[in-house]
Amino acid sequence: MATDRAVSGFQLARPGATSARPSRPGDVDAATSPEETLSEDALLDLSLDLAGHDVEETLTRLDAELIGLANVKERVREIAALLMIDRARRRFGLESSRPTMHMSFTGGPGTGKTTVALRMAHMLHALGYIRKPKVHTVTRDDLVGQFIGHTAPKTKEALAKAAGGVLFIDEAYYLFRPENERDYGQEVIEILLQEMENERANLVVIFAGYPDRMDRFFSANPGLSSRVPHHLEFADYTHGELMSIAELMVAGENFRFDSAARTAFGQYLTARMTRPRFSNARSVRNAIDRARLRQAKRLVELARPLSKSDLVTLCDADIYGSSVFSDAKQDAKQDAKQEVQVAPCPID
Repeated sequence: MATDRAVSGFQLARPGATSARPSRPGDVDAATSPEETLSEDALLDLSLDLAGHDVEETLTRLDAELIGLANVKERVREIAALLMIDRARRRFGLESSRPTMHMSFTGGPGTGKTTVALRMAHMLHALGYIRKPKVHTVTRDDLVGQFIGHTAPKTKEALAKAAGGVLFIDEAYYLFRPENERDYGQEVIEILLQEMENERANLVVIFAGYPDRMDRFFSANPGLSSRVPHHLEFADYTHGELMSIAELMVAGENFRFDSAARTAFGQYLTARMTRPRFSNARSVRNAIDRARLRQAKRLVELARPLSKSDLVTLCDADIYGSSVFSDAKQDAKQDAKQEVQVAPCPID
């Protein structure tokens, strides 16, 4: 009966782990203490996989750090499940090809691509897929040389820095410039193709950028596209999600919106989201930083002793000082004068 079979957990070590300093009780050096292959009728308890606990911690952090992005988080969990099951199969001596983890992250700026890449690196390391939980971020300028013989050394230097971890190529489509016959970006792509195939056990490459440009990039480089099985789409945040992000950022810096400031920030977002160069959470961060500048100036000009409440509270005057309001069209400004009355911030 199933209940009579031995139940085993995991003892698989992470790449690079040493027995001199185990990260947890039960972590061992696979080189010195290889585990025996389980018998045909053994049972394997996934809940005993120490790496699984690390993965769950990473996923919990991802949920806490990022609002929304349900489809991205679901794909990350699927990748985690794939690698956990691959580990379980190896315990039974079931050999199969190593899962390919090269990825494409598509989405606008400020949608969390870099944060997910960092958490992905920690997860892949916990599951023994890469040796180091690190991300080396590069752009075209870090890879493409300006003269013959310069590109290959630059690209190989970046690959060496990322070895054992993740190479994150931001705005990857700038590597491909077909309109310029003398451009060296194609040389970078050819080197990447070779390394992605030959160093799959030592490197994960993530290509990132705007969706439409990334589609053209992969269409023009089918050899590259065929080596990237995981495509994660990062949608722009909704107004409600951006408000939640703002609340998290403000609280994280030990500030708070009063009720009027919260309303004002919602109005700010409504206006800012329609303007050029809006960058989702990045724009929210910049807006909060500028609100803090205006709050600081306001508090200094009070010329009186300050309370803790003074120091942590952002009021509507700190938000309405934004150029988003002052640069609006004349008719919108007239409406704002009628509808938005900015009162002095309350004094304790």
